[in-house]
Amino acid sequence: MIPKRKAILLALIVVLFFPTMAAAMDPMESIKAPIDAFIVILNDPQYQVPNARSAQREAIWNTVRPMFDFEEVARRTVARHWRDFSESEKVQFKDVFAEFLGNTYIEKIQGEYHNEQIVYLGQDFFSDLFAEVKTQVVRQTLQTPVNYRMLKGADGQWRVYDVIVEGVSLVQNYRTQFASILRREAPARLIQQLKDRLVEQNQRLADR
Repeated sequence: MIPKRKAILLALIVVLFFPTMAAAMDPMESIKAPIDAFIVILNDPQYQVPNARSAQREAIWNTVRPMFDFEEVARRTVARHWRDFSESEKVQFKDVFAEFLGNTYIEKIQGEYHNEQIVYLGQDFFSDLFAEVKTQVVRQTLQTPVNYRMLKGADGQWRVYDVIVEGVSLVQNYRTQFASILRREAPARLIQQLKDRLVEQNQRLADR
């Protein structure tokens, strides 16, 4: 039997030197915390005043961004064309696409949120590395299924690489759009188009 003092010391060593192991969460826990946090932000009175929407978007983005593996999202979105991207283009595409997605969906949430409740239905494991968390967004009598497909990273943390809303995949939706461009254009052209759309998007949001 390990003496109490040595047991406490051993526990401290685990927490201090193996923080990833100590902090590892299952897939549902990995999305529940940030989703619950951004709902708090949506309901926070400080953001219910004029000219506070930009600050609210930033607060939501800082909360939910870590739950996504945007490199995996980017890679899956362009599928086989990923190998045509240089290393620099991969980084550029990932960063601009992440910001574009963040703006798009946070703006939508800000405009349509009406005290909906998130119900966590369960999680399915497809392997040690892949899982899917099933949720429902409940508004009065309307229930919208939203599932999160997740990948376990080398650091042991689960992150989202696709979101399925009413059976429609975010990755598949953009893959169809980008494939038509990449069949005709080089990756640099797709990146530039996204940058142009992001500039327009940021300008529109700044005017609100």
